[in-house]
Amino acid sequence: MARILIADDDPLLRSLLQHKLAAEDHQIFASEHGGEVLGMVKDHAPDLIVLDAMMPVMDGFEVLRRLKAGAGTRNIPVIMLTALKREQDVVGGLQLGAADYLAKPFIPEELVQRIRRLLATPQTEQGHDRSRRPG
Repeated sequence: MARILIADDDPLLRSLLQHKLAAEDHQIFASEHGGEVLGMVKDHAPDLIVLDAMMPVMDGFEVLRRLKAGAGTRNIPVIMLTALKREQDVVGGLQLGAADYLAKPFIPEELVQRIRRLLATPQTEQGHDRSRRPG
């Protein structure tokens, strides 16, 4: 079981992802705007983050910049899940450190498989220790 943070301002999408990923036996946390994400990461120590680019308060690219700048958060894999699909958006997200980038509309099972692949990556390769979680 992994801890997954979903950050998206669309309540239907959050609900769909929560249901789909909980069925995979993951513990899910959700945020509706970018301003909440950094605090939730600190509180819940997720193993992976699914991050929308276009959110209120702080956009996903800025959240990603801050995550990758933090010593305790830079190795958390982030999947960008967004409607932005121009080349500069995709390449920009990957250059900022996203582990993967998936454009909306998307196939939910494809996202599940991408999450499985990232979570199966050896912890030493990711540099993210899943055993160090808040109690």
